[in-house]
Amino acid sequence: MALQEEKQAQPFVDNFDEDEAEKSFLLSKPTCLIIFGKPGSGKKTLARKLAQMWKCIFIEALEVIEMNIHEETECGLKCQELLWRGQSIPEELVTEMILKKLESPEVAHFGYVLSGFPSLSEEYMTVAQQIEKIKNLKLKPDFLINIKCSDFDLCQRISGQRQHPDSGQVYQRQEWDPNATEKHKKEKNQHEEENEEDEEQEEETEEDQLQMSEFLHQLVQRPEDILENAEERVGTYKDIMLRPLEDLMAEQDCQYLIELDGNEQPDDLFIVNRNDLWCSCCFHEQDELFQALSSFKAISPRYRWRRSRWGQACPVALKEGDIKRGNPDLAVSFLGRMYLLSSLEALQTFLLNPRPYLLPPMPIPPCKVLVFGPPFSGRTTICNLIAHKYKGKV
Repeated sequence: MALQEEKQAQPFVDNFDEDEAEKSFLLSKPTCLIIFGKPGSGKKTLARKLAQMWKCIFIEALEVIEMNIHEETECGLKCQELLWRGQSIPEELVTEMILKKLESPEVAHFGYVLSGFPSLSEEYMTVAQQIEKIKNLKLKPDFLINIKCSDFDLCQRISGQRQHPDSGQVYQRQEWDPNATEKHKKEKNQHEEENEEDEEQEEETEEDQLQMSEFLHQLVQRPEDILENAEERVGTYKDIMLRPLEDLMAEQDCQYLIELDGNEQPDDLFIVNRNDLWCSCCFHEQDELFQALSSFKAISPRYRWRRSRWGQACPVALKEGDIKRGNPDLAVSFLGRMYLLSSLEALQTFLLNPRPYLLPPMPIPPCKVLVFGPPFSGRTTICNLIAHKYKGKV
């Protein structure tokens, strides 16, 4: 009777109430990213593509200046007046516009992808002061993306860039140099099989080459793309920027720090980074994976699928004593929870019978402990005690 009275006294609580879910989303922080890299490594191109994919606000010096001029803000009118006089826009004004944009209402809702800040110019603020501004942002960055590239490869690539004076479009060496174009074409043909789709792509590339040949003689080399100037910019970056950025990245949680190979093509670089972000964010409240699975075969109108207790780790691998990150494309639902499997093999095994991977003893991520010290300090004794307490192996 006492148990019945206790049960009746407890009110029925719906843990999957839509109102609570909406409130949780409205109070959640949007995804924010910062991209670092040497001058000319492709930060702006990658940032623009990521902003389009994640529906974030793209923030970069030139982008912010153009936006303020277009919207005729107070800062925009100052910039326009300076440009009409033939003067450069001071670093103080550019920094002010970037920081204002980072605190704007649309950024508070959509998040941001920041590129080009901190900047190499220390006219207004030193690199250390700019990094301190990043640390004190109201919306701190969730992900730091570092594009790594060797000095030689980067300088060769920058010196091979040419710009069309009328459109402002920048072309890489393999796009305007006939020798580099043929070499790039041969390498592409070696990796691709011949089929109808490839033939259509070849026809399109031939048309592009014909259009390119019409204004090929108009392309010019910008002063900053001259080899000596490129080497100087990269050297300046290493002298004043590299060490503070390394300290900042060392403070970041390693699972939210992504390093990319700057020698990859922009599209390949974007795909790799997108996959890394997808795996890292697959359990973020705003992630599309949750949105897709939460509406699939819902148990009740207000029911929301829950994540498994192992997050993005594969339960099959954990049972075998290994830690492997699951693939969002191999996500399955079971008893109202979502599980990510690391491979097709693991997926098939889990689908056949998930019980062995979920029943006690529950799979837990293996913990590895290293005990060291001077001779006769009791290392062996401590190791044996720890192993006995947590059922481990010495």
